[in-house]
Amino acid sequence: MLSFFFDTYAFYEIIVGNPNYLPFTKDVKITTTQLNLMELYYQLLALYDKETALKFFKRYEDFVVLISNETVIDSMDFRKQNYKQDLSYVDCIGYITAKKMNIQFLTGDRQFKDKANVKFVK
Repeated sequence: MLSFFFDTYAFYEIIVGNPNYLPFTKDVKITTTQLNLMELYYQLLALYDKETALKFFKRYEDFVVLISNETVIDSMDFRKQNYKQDLSYVDCIGYITAKKMNIQFLTGDRQFKDKANVKFVK
């Protein structure tokens, strides 16, 4: 079974039915952080309603891994090294978490298109 770190972008595209993300809906081990679910919840509140946003938050909460202090520091070092790309804090934490877990960072965010350890899907 393949493992991926799901960026908020990946969850959102699956929920709205992007066919390019269909291969990631079955037989895939999902990892994410609570911060990614926070972003997803907020996006879904804007698009749908509280009930729908909460349904998806609950659906994915079992895939959350804890963020260590070391990961926070490494993520902010990575963000600083790439400051011209204006990467979000959440994206940096997700990317570094994926690297530390030796799994690919699944996203469609253009800032990560050419980075190592990324499965870029639009």
